[in-house]
Amino acid sequence: MEKALLISVLLKSDKHHWRIEDISSELEELASSTLVEVAENVICICDRATPNYLIGKGKVEEIGFIANEEQVDVVIFSHELSGTQQRNLEKAFGKKTIDRTQLILDIFSRRAKSPEGKLQVELAQMEYLLPRLSGKGVMLSDVGGGIGTRGPGETKLELDRRQARKKIAKLREDLKNTRLHRSTMRKKRQSSHIPTVALVGYTSAGKSTLLNLLTASNQPTSEKLFTTLDPLSKSMTLANGQSIVISDTVGFLHDLPHHLIEAFKATLEEVVEADLLIHVLDISDPRMSQHNQAVLDVLEELGAKDKPILVVLNKVDLVEDRSWLELTGKDFPGAVLLSAKTGENMEALTGAISGNFSDLMLNLRVRLPHNRMELVDFFYRQAKVKKVDYLQEGVEIELEISRALFNRINKDPDVRVDSGL
Repeated sequence: MEKALLISVLLKSDKHHWRIEDISSELEELASSTLVEVAENVICICDRATPNYLIGKGKVEEIGFIANEEQVDVVIFSHELSGTQQRNLEKAFGKKTIDRTQLILDIFSRRAKSPEGKLQVELAQMEYLLPRLSGKGVMLSDVGGGIGTRGPGETKLELDRRQARKKIAKLREDLKNTRLHRSTMRKKRQSSHIPTVALVGYTSAGKSTLLNLLTASNQPTSEKLFTTLDPLSKSMTLANGQSIVISDTVGFLHDLPHHLIEAFKATLEEVVEADLLIHVLDISDPRMSQHNQAVLDVLEELGAKDKPILVVLNKVDLVEDRSWLELTGKDFPGAVLLSAKTGENMEALTGAISGNFSDLMLNLRVRLPHNRMELVDFFYRQAKVKKVDYLQEGVEIELEISRALFNRINKDPDVRVDSGL
């Protein structure tokens, strides 16, 4: 396990809504997700960035002293470093120095399991490394591994720029093919008129736990950041018989580097194409308002900010003051207060989802011959049966049914639609 010195930086010249305490706290969470031992977290508040070191020369000397005293292996900055800043800092500290982006990429490389996920991580890493391939510093010349060099980093560091660009072009082409495959699968769902729902939210808000609750799945969950990296879609049948597909997506983060979003667009297309977004917020986190804005910023960059959004205020089981819950809920009109862990208020969520797709449901009266009684059982399983009358000439059923299911059964010559209700 590597020993790390964390450097939390707030530049007053930056336009942001994060306090230094929140920047520092999140950097520690990110570091803990890579299983490094944190020696100390140094706070740096500066008026503006300096071109050579990002921070002031005096602070650089102080950090260098602490790094040597604590005998750390790596220095991790919360703010993205330019190639020049990174090389100068490594020279000053005599230690491998990385930034928040490299830390995130390191976590991603640990989490990616599918071929698609690994492609996305490799593309993001290569695009990050490309402008840093010349004048390699401690981090880039040290092929001994460790945080910041995991994944393709070790084997790609000796590539020249032309080779790196060729590799990036190949990765983009491979991901383009993946997007075409996803597009084909999505068109099949759309042709079946099955609504799609995408879970979005800040990392560790509880999206995977919610997916498990809604679809009776058993996907791995964790309090660590970015537990879910590879996309996952599951089907679900609502109480009214409506079938939907719910997709979990990679967690968002504030100030996500643009090339990270670009690399993961194949996955995030599930967000862009969804009929409904469920925005999961951790109501127990004091940074909830900042997390909310960070997610909206990413949705805006994806062109999905104006899609129908149902807000879920998750983890109510962790909040002791219930009056505060109601007060906070008023800031999000129409939001559902929920605990994905305990299932509290699950009915309110499924009801809200059903309400969003109510226009896709039909109220009908159908008639069946006595020799097709298996269809009565079918309607009980797949639709919402309101009334059944057993008549001399057959069976009459009043039901609420999805348009997609109606299109299927309406082709059956024995099913006669008597009227719409």
